[in-house]
Amino acid sequence: MAQVFTSAASALPDTQGHFGPYGGRYVPETLVPALDQLAAEYDAARNDATFAATYNNLLKNYVGRATPLFHAERLSQEFGGRIYLKREDLCHTGAHKINNALGQILLAVRMGKQRIIAETGAGQHGVATATVCARFGLSCDIYMGEEDVERQALNVARMRLMGARVIPVSSGTRTLKDATNEAMRDWVTNVRTTHYIIGSVVGPHPYPMMVRDFQSVIGREAREQVLAQEGRLPDMLVACVGGGSNSMGLFYPFMQDSTVQLVGVEAAGLGISTGRHCAPLTAGSPGVFQGSASYLIQDDDGQVAPSHSISAGLDYPGVGPEHSWLKDSGRAEYGAVTDAEALQALKLTAEREGIIVALETAHAVAYLDKLKQSGRINDRTLIIVNCSGRGDKDMNTVVRELNL
Repeated sequence: MAQVFTSAASALPDTQGHFGPYGGRYVPETLVPALDQLAAEYDAARNDATFAATYNNLLKNYVGRATPLFHAERLSQEFGGRIYLKREDLCHTGAHKINNALGQILLAVRMGKQRIIAETGAGQHGVATATVCARFGLSCDIYMGEEDVERQALNVARMRLMGARVIPVSSGTRTLKDATNEAMRDWVTNVRTTHYIIGSVVGPHPYPMMVRDFQSVIGREAREQVLAQEGRLPDMLVACVGGGSNSMGLFYPFMQDSTVQLVGVEAAGLGISTGRHCAPLTAGSPGVFQGSASYLIQDDDGQVAPSHSISAGLDYPGVGPEHSWLKDSGRAEYGAVTDAEALQALKLTAEREGIIVALETAHAVAYLDKLKQSGRINDRTLIIVNCSGRGDKDMNTVVRELNL
């Protein structure tokens, strides 16, 4: 079993949480002491052998790690090359989100916090947070946009079954952005007793770094597994990007391997040209949002614009600051996939491999066709696609959209 933390794959962020011009802290003064405490506690925990042993034991015996690296032979026949799926959908709770939720709940216990809050879109982070709160006996409130409550009813029921209170958010677009806003307001009010488990590599420092590190177990395992199975590193890593935690978790341990291409896939929604999308790296511009600087979908006046994706987990107008830096530095590339393309990729994966992936993951699978059409996949191309979650939660949407 890999250790929780390895030596840094890059020198970033700096001590102030900046990835080049991105990241940092843009928060009310009320939150600064809590963020300072969290950063100090995290720094102590990452050098604590007992913390590492506890976390690793939970990853193995509670989450079910290591997750398999599966050779998808029939998808390989479809797109070319040798395509592997990193099976985060086989984690307890059905997605990668549990890796981070476990790490943060251990930090909350160390800090003596008794109440946990979180935001959720597709519900997978909410389920993971409710799960770890049940495991450790902490109070749990989950903010979720009303639209997402409706389209992710199964995950709402799972959260409630584990004792969490799901708080519907009716403001704005009634999706993840607005749920995050409400969670931030709650935290400002109750910061002394409450820890906010942010679910992605977004928000103020130290969250983007901390969530990345907890999720980097994905890439560490994948690196070890592909070397054992293929005897070499992959040519390409492909993962969906909303806030960006599953992709950053896969990318980070390969950051210094210059031969490995990092490919992030955003949600093009109804099409980039329509303006109804969630692709800030593809079609956005730098700005400040919910505690940090990053690429955003915004209008000419700097106001955050409405976003759209069939995938609740990608329906977010911002992105993690490290992804913004990876784009500008050229270390990673980013493309986008429409709702319709993602739905067809979900159907294809089910038909070819007997795996029903989440709509988020389906965006990454769909991008394989674009790589094929552009001539970037040949017989020897070795690709790892991060299967960030399973599609049970999306079946109502899939049934409706595909007329099943």
